[in-house]
Amino acid sequence: MLGAIGLDARQESAYRALVALGAAEVTDLAHRLALPEADTERALRLLEHQGLAAQSSARADRWVAAPPGVALGALLTQHRHELEQAELAAARLAREYRTEATELPVHDLVEVVTGAGAVAHRFLQLQLGASEEVCALVTGKPVVVSGIDNDAEERAAQRGVAYRVVIEREVLTLPTGFVEVSASLRRDEQVRVVDRVPTKLVVADRTMAMVPLTGRGSEPAALVVRASGLLESLTGLFEAVWREALPLRLGARGEVSEDGPAGPDATDLEILSLLLAGMTDASVAKQLDLGLRTVQRRVKGLMELAGVTTRLQLGWHAYEKGWVARSADEGGAGGPATAPVTVTGTAGAVAAPAPERTGPAAGPAPEGGGAGFATAATASAGGPPVPGPATDAG
Repeated sequence: MLGAIGLDARQESAYRALVALGAAEVTDLAHRLALPEADTERALRLLEHQGLAAQSSARADRWVAAPPGVALGALLTQHRHELEQAELAAARLAREYRTEATELPVHDLVEVVTGAGAVAHRFLQLQLGASEEVCALVTGKPVVVSGIDNDAEERAAQRGVAYRVVIEREVLTLPTGFVEVSASLRRDEQVRVVDRVPTKLVVADRTMAMVPLTGRGSEPAALVVRASGLLESLTGLFEAVWREALPLRLGARGEVSEDGPAGPDATDLEILSLLLAGMTDASVAKQLDLGLRTVQRRVKGLMELAGVTTRLQLGWHAYEKGWVARSADEGGAGGPATAPVTVTGTAGAVAAPAPERTGPAAGPAPEGGGAGFATAATASAGGPPVPGPATDAG
């Protein structure tokens, strides 16, 4: 605990024992610490040098502890001043770096690190240098640093650095897999699992990333990537895997459980069914007795859940994920231009027949709040619903 102010474990033990006793002879203190007298006296001399202990004026072989409030306070003030000076020096160097290298040369944006020791050092350094967030993809075959050996993760988490980690399912089958995952969850890290991750990856504060370069049988090597289009691509890769992964939770008894995939609730499915039937946000809100903003918020939530950015994409995603299905009796000769849309999921089946249309100009004009989805007459039976012309409503 007192290592931050320059005391090693032996000195700290000696000082704590001396504080507890008030004063002690070298022989008694050595016996209490289970140390040789020579080592005990050496520790006391070092404590004396730092102002934490002194020899008694009455007996030369008797030592007394300096008051912790005074002695430790002085050391804390000294180290705090040294830390402030180091921070100022770091800030000056950062300014000089930005001035001299507003745009880093291409060869400085990527660094190749070779050798197990160098890769391990840079991996730990990347985490210890993070101030906000570390994102990582973890495979079931650690090469340089295993989860048990990654002490930088715990130290960074204790400083308030957030961790988002996606692990391969194979990690849970390793001898230490559950221990590592449980420890991460206890530190309030977010951990998710997928069958396979595309590559090992660690991204620190979205400003630096590290990926392996190692081929089978070759010396471990890694690529360190700084702010660039490549870094943005690697960050995007992590986010894509993160969206598809399933969260892990720590139970009351310490067991690790896996959450099922999230899906739309009953109200979401009702909204989706009406939108697919061609209704606008305002009409959906009126029919379901909801606020317009509530409908728009839920549509936005469905888009985020599906990982899409437009309502057109949401329509296709809803079909691909089985949230919706077209009825089997769709569109025969002389039949309606559009068939009923059946929405399935946690709400059960909700059928919403789309209004008949005789041409592009038929039907009322879209209401405010964004057009919904309209199924086209040309859609093949059993195919996905085709969203109509629309503006996205947030």
